[in-house]
Amino acid sequence: MSYYEIDKNYTKKEKEFAWKTAIGLQDVDNIKVSNELYSLVEKELDIEDIRTKIYDYYDTKKDINGRTEEADKVSINIVRSLLSNGFSFSVKQYLNIHENLFEGIYNHAGKIRDKNIGKKEWILGNESVKYADYREIEALLCYDFEKEREFNYSGLDTKQVISHISRFIANIWQIHAFNEGNTRTTVVFLIKYLRYLGYTIDNTIFEKNSWYFRNTLVRANYTNLEKGIFETTEYLEGFLRNIILYENNEMNNRGLRI
Repeated sequence: MSYYEIDKNYTKKEKEFAWKTAIGLQDVDNIKVSNELYSLVEKELDIEDIRTKIYDYYDTKKDINGRTEEADKVSINIVRSLLSNGFSFSVKQYLNIHENLFEGIYNHAGKIRDKNIGKKEWILGNESVKYADYREIEALLCYDFEKEREFNYSGLDTKQVISHISRFIANIWQIHAFNEGNTRTTVVFLIKYLRYLGYTIDNTIFEKNSWYFRNTLVRANYTNLEKGIFETTEYLEGFLRNIILYENNEMNNRGLRI
């Protein structure tokens, strides 16, 4: 496979932001990068040099923490993706992002899952969001992307745009197209899509709040009428206003717990 070509004109600040975002995003799956990667990043080496050194590192060292190698390699791939200008608004792009992030990590990288899944969520009292039936994933992705492609943003203010994008992003995350790596893929797609739409964003918020972001997606896709709970993009919209409008909306996971 081929990775996106990195924009050689990226600034030191853009590279720093990309690393903060990439490393912070590993929290969505409760995994951490190694001290080795931190050390290489602090030396401000070229991204490809870091990639070579990390791959050499794991060729000679057993990953005693189980998923640290995944966190390191996926972080590198996220940085490469965020520092590339390549983007097209399509289902294929979404699948390609997953492949680019997880190739060599998961044998299903870039492939739609072939079974139904669930995940117990702490903020839902160990209940799970109802993800899409695996037999309908491709059709649902095509439907959501086509609706978004046809949507007319003219005449909307930024908060209205954010409200609409929140629902779109929540919908494609709820589909949960892959066995693993859905949130990290969705975040990279979202950042690149917002840039495509012309927004200059503060994506470093993901460094310390990626788990909160995931939980806003959970709340955007959970309804329990018996308990009087309804899906809401309120929290997701607040998060996106923080990264687009530089607001200071609270990001507290306990505040999302039902």
